Amino acid sequence: MLVLLLGIAAFFGVHSVRIVAAGWRQRTIDKIGLGAWKGGYSVLALVGLTLLVFGYGAARTTPVIVYAPPFWLRHVALLMLVPVFPLILSVYLPGRIKRMAKHPMLVAVKLWAMAHLLANGMLADVLLFGAFLVWAVLDRISMKRRPPSTVPSAPPGRFNDVIAVVAGLALYVAFIMKLHRVITGIDPL
Repeated sequence: MLVLLLGIAAFFGVHSVRIVAAGWRQRTIDKIGLGAWKGGYSVLALVGLTLLVFGYGAARTTPVIVYAPPFWLRHVALLMLVPVFPLILSVYLPGRIKRMAKHPMLVAVKLWAMAHLLANGMLADVLLFGAFLVWAVLDRISMKRRPPSTVPSAPPGRFNDVIAVVAGLALYVAFIMKLHRVITGIDPL
């Protein structure tokens, strides 16, 4: 469990600098350069992600039950996950979905985390998915007081939403049928 907690601290620590210390972040970038900042950020994020993955896997071998969700919540979770991939793709394919969601990546993270919290009640699940949910909420709140950032994306187009939905739903089906099991070892069905 310690490795999972260290992973959460490292991964979300680096991802939260902009939320809690935007001024320090900018001063550091000005001092060391954007390339060095991105390099250090990437290394710390990768170390955190690695600790998260291994810590979560290790914590699952000795499960601690926090709550036992009813079986039917798995179906609710699967429904909640349907828009996640289209939302993620809409970040890079700007159209109506991106405009309406405002911050589709954060909406996707919140839906993903909430769905997993509904379907899983072990301590490792609560810590991992709860951390993602709290981070996404705090990041969304912090966006109100900082200048918007740009994300490299395709040019706006009238077919971008269709592409995001069709490709996103195809990814969802692939994840449910095979990829989730391959990546995590857990069959969501």
